[in-house]
Amino acid sequence: QVQLVESGGGLAQPGGSLRLSCAASGFTFSSYAMSWVRQAPGKGLEWVSGIYSDGSDTYYLDSVKGRFTISRDNAKNTVYLQMNNLKPEDTALYYCAKEKYPSSWHENDYWGQGTQVTVSS
Repeated sequence: QVQLVESGGGLAQPGGSLRLSCAASGFTFSSYAMSWVRQAPGKGLEWVSGIYSDGSDTYYLDSVKGRFTISRDNAKNTVYLQMNNLKPEDTALYYCAKEKYPSSWHENDYWGQGTQVTVSS
């Protein structure tokens, strides 16, 4: 069965950095785009970033452009989200999500359990 396991969340100070990882199993990882989606307390889902199956294209929410970088290692079945210059408004539960197709955005069929990111001084 499909499994997505996130790690790397935690507490960071404003201006700090965190690197999220998502280990995937149960499907051919290199054949699907992947996304990071977040949900802040009391708010809806927000698609933060995505990457095509071969890494040839990426997507970023406007508010994270220039600060976050998504990448993937198809040999390790892992997708990453490097988050720099973190802001308090980045505080949220971050989910890794599988896309339905090699090159799709916001069409997710499987989700991880999430990893909490808290940005506070």
